Amino acid sequence: MSGAGRVAVISGGAAGIGLSIAERLAKDGFAVAILTRTEGAAEKAAAGIEETGGIARGYQADVSDREQVDAALAAIRADLGPLSVIVANAAVAPQQPFLDMTLEQWNQTLHINLTGTFNLVQSGMPDLLEAGKGRVVLISSSSAQRGAPRMAHYAASKGGQLALTKALAVEFAKSGVTVNTVVPSSIDTPSVERKRAAGTMPSVADMAKYIPVGRMGTGADIAAAVSYLASDDASYVTGQTISVNGGSFIA
Repeated sequence: MSGAGRVAVISGGAAGIGLSIAERLAKDGFAVAILTRTEGAAEKAAAGIEETGGIARGYQADVSDREQVDAALAAIRADLGPLSVIVANAAVAPQQPFLDMTLEQWNQTLHINLTGTFNLVQSGMPDLLEAGKGRVVLISSSSAQRGAPRMAHYAASKGGQLALTKALAVEFAKSGVTVNTVVPSSIDTPSVERKRAAGTMPSVADMAKYIPVGRMGTGADIAAAVSYLASDDASYVTGQTISVNGGSFIA
């Protein structure tokens, strides 16, 4: 129970990878605060965690809106206490050919995925610095490492997270705060299932053929990596990119 007495905030924590992370950190003993922009979704996810014995609260906030982020974190501090772990997971992953992509589509993706990460981390970092220890974990994507057709805006935003990780890790290295990135690839989530149903992604069996371990990943696989990085055992790990991909490529 390495998280006992500490608070972890997870953006985009009401479904998919984010929910898996929230559930795992709750099992680790953290009080988890779930952020999502969908009304009622965070509260529902938090209630599910509390039914299993964890401590969780849900808050509605659009991470691209700094005022909403600041208000949500103020509410978290009032309800649960100061933050110890920040997990920036909230993201959108639209598909659009580059030459057809509008500036509005480009900006919206970067505002949520990259500026949203900036908003959450900058707003929460003072708690970690005051405590003299803390963990920041960004959830990026293999699209930033190997590219992704029709997802230039998404790949660019996720690549920005990789660079941000390096910059913050160096800036805060002596503060007791570590900053790392987990990079998922081929993870079976509800959003992937929706794309598969729409015919824009291959079947689970077809995707597994190209993954050396022979299966797609799960949210629990990503959550396990976050759990380690959020623990005291990871105090000497910072500025790192942890690729959780079943060996599907070398990066």
